[in-house]
Amino acid sequence: MGTRSSGVALGLWGGTGVAVLVFIFGEQVGSPPVDALLIVLSVVLASATMQMAGGIDWMVSVAAKLIARHPKQITLIAPLVSFLFAVGAGTSNILYPLLPVIADLSYRNGVRPSRPLSLSVVATGVALACSPVAAAMAAMVTLTDVPPYNFELIDIIKITLPAGIIGIVLTSFVVNRLGLDLADDPEVQEKIRSGQLAASDASAATSHELTSTKEGRNAAIIFLIGVLAIVVFGLFKEIRPRGAEGDPLAMTPLIEMLMFLVGTLILMICRPKISDVPGSSVFKAGMTSAIALFGLAWLTDTFISAHSDLITNTIGSWVSAVPWIFAVGVFLVCVLTTSQSTATRTIVPIGLAVGLAPGLITGFWGGAFAGIYVLPTNGSQIAAANFDQSGTTKLGSKLLDHSFFIPAVVLAVTTIIPGAILGLILG
Repeated sequence: MGTRSSGVALGLWGGTGVAVLVFIFGEQVGSPPVDALLIVLSVVLASATMQMAGGIDWMVSVAAKLIARHPKQITLIAPLVSFLFAVGAGTSNILYPLLPVIADLSYRNGVRPSRPLSLSVVATGVALACSPVAAAMAAMVTLTDVPPYNFELIDIIKITLPAGIIGIVLTSFVVNRLGLDLADDPEVQEKIRSGQLAASDASAATSHELTSTKEGRNAAIIFLIGVLAIVVFGLFKEIRPRGAEGDPLAMTPLIEMLMFLVGTLILMICRPKISDVPGSSVFKAGMTSAIALFGLAWLTDTFISAHSDLITNTIGSWVSAVPWIFAVGVFLVCVLTTSQSTATRTIVPIGLAVGLAPGLITGFWGGAFAGIYVLPTNGSQIAAANFDQSGTTKLGSKLLDHSFFIPAVVLAVTTIIPGAILGLILG
């Protein structure tokens, strides 16, 4: 029901599910995902403050310049740049301003726009499994960075980041063969003959010039330094502040504190209009994710806690015999909910409960995020199709006949396999 209504309804129906389990079935109430929510709230606040200072615009302008340097290899370069900037920003929203640039550059250089556009969209989904400041990572860390697993943020990134890059490179070879070349596409050529579409011209200036400001540059640099600091603290436990018992501070409060510090520094140095922060697209998307995470994660914890023996004895035997079933589970929940954080809080606890190693879980988990683009219902998919004036990027009419289906499935497979290998080696 939450999936059918989408948005914050995912959280509403999740919370209603908790009430049904407690009041009607007499289950013991589970633990709400407080730590994950606090990370999400702190990251969203810092990200939205950066956006209002112009930081996202600056990052997008830099990304656009990187893509424009190698236009003939745009099917590989655009997805990689989109992926890396989404990792740094912790959100797929950074892709929206890049979409018209990718569409324009690819068409002017004779590359079928659907190829780089489709893979760039899907790549940003996988990127959130590699970002220290993504909501999905917040959900994952609070599940694995506890005894007996003690699998920290940096342990996750060491698996998901190289696996994601490998997956994008391999998938680009497949995507580069999808669809007809522009010169051989009768639909595109007919649009050119009828005047609906200008002939491609690599020397023409792009119609989408991106601007940035000094304040935006400073805001983005402050934010990225904060992201780097999180990675450094994750790598070197000995430099972390000490807790009451003398142990290094856990990463959860560190991430929260650093993100509040980042937001405050951006506020003081870059002077964004703070009253506009709650109305920013990053803030709205982040709050929607937080609400969905709250309700569904609480429901999952309540259900799994009440039936842990049954889950371990049944699903556990399946996963033990065929571990990749876990990856299919994450993939399918991503398909149904289009939310990586929801899939994380729903399926990862099951994998941990049945005894899968955290490293292997991580390897499966990151690649399965591509599943959110299996159905053509995501905003970035719709935007990509609208920005492609050549009409090569299609949303389809039969649910699975759209331009993103094959890239999503291939990227999932080519990321899960190296991710699982790395997980076994490093986990």
